[in-house]
Amino acid sequence: MAEGIHTPGWVRGASLHAAAGIAIALVAMDLVPRALGALDMWAIVVAFICGAVASVLIARGIKWFQGSRSDVGPWMIYAAVGADLVSDGLMTGAGSAVGSSLGFLLAASQSVANIPGGFAAAASLRENNVPRMQRIAVSVGLVVPVGISAALGFWLLGGADPFYQKSALMVIVGVLLLTTVEDIIPEGDAPEPKRWISSTAFASGFVIFALLSAGMR
Repeated sequence: MAEGIHTPGWVRGASLHAAAGIAIALVAMDLVPRALGALDMWAIVVAFICGAVASVLIARGIKWFQGSRSDVGPWMIYAAVGADLVSDGLMTGAGSAVGSSLGFLLAASQSVANIPGGFAAAASLRENNVPRMQRIAVSVGLVVPVGISAALGFWLLGGADPFYQKSALMVIVGVLLLTTVEDIIPEGDAPEPKRWISSTAFASGFVIFALLSAGMR
């Protein structure tokens, strides 16, 4: 849809706020609670700082690579979606190691939850005049982080010590939370959607993920 139609600014803004709501719900209701029950606070803090540093390095790397050719914002949205997919892959892979039905439920629910983020990332790249073939290539490339992380979740984290499992999740929390707050939300505010639209989209994203998460437990 993002490639086939021109999306008004308020639609892009709404989709970005919905993606932000989903990301915050993922952090607040799924990732952090899993870590709190298994890690000491020092480990949570260290892992989060590592994720935050990774977020800064990703932003600087993108800016260095892009130079003055385009705005970094759309690519940071893409990076945030990639970080979300990495967490989804890890959880799906680890869940599949426990049972195939659990892995299927995780994958199905996350597929629905990632629609706003994927739409927002593709639409933002298009609106910032990224060449079409490059947009298609990077969109298809989103298969890579989720595929690799799912394999790692199945083969490594599935039977690993809980300390390493939860630490990996907290690193992802650092990346996802920082990119959401620093990049997705400001980018969603840039088209200046009406407050009731952006707030409704954000709340809807949060609620949709919460319902999907509750339904798969």
